Amino acid sequence: MRPSTRPPALTAHTLGARVVAAGAAVVTVAAGLAVRAGADGAFAKYAGSALYTVLLCALVALCAPRARPVAVASTALALSWAVEFAQLTDVPAELSAHSTAARLVLGSTFNAPDLFWYAVGATVGWAVHTGARRLATR
Repeated sequence: MRPSTRPPALTAHTLGARVVAAGAAVVTVAAGLAVRAGADGAFAKYAGSALYTVLLCALVALCAPRARPVAVASTALALSWAVEFAQLTDVPAELSAHSTAARLVLGSTFNAPDLFWYAVGATVGWAVHTGARRLATR
C-alpha cells in the first residue's frame, strides 16, 4: 500500500493556531503603522525592524501551525537576516525604486544594527508563540 500524498487533515487545533497567527499578523501590522505615525527617529526605525521579524514569526506560524516556537522564531530571524544581507547588493534598492511593496518588504540599504533588532523581534515572537501554545493546551 502506497503512503498517502494528501496533506494532513485540518484539525481544530491547526485551524485555531492559524486564526491566532493571522490575528497576530494583523495586530503586528497595526502596531507598525502606529509606531510609524506616532514616533520618529531611532525608536521608530528599530521598533519597525523588530516588528518586521515579529510579523514574519506570525506568517511562518500561519503557514506552519504545528511548528515549535523556536523553529518559527528561527525561521523568521533567518529570513530577516537574509533580507538585510541582501541589501549589501544592489538588487533590493533597484526593486525598491520601482515598487512600494518591494521597498516595504526588502528595504534598500544595509544597516548592521537592524540585525540585533531582528533578533529582539524573533525573541518577542518566540515568547508570544510559546505563551499562546501554553494557553491553548489548558
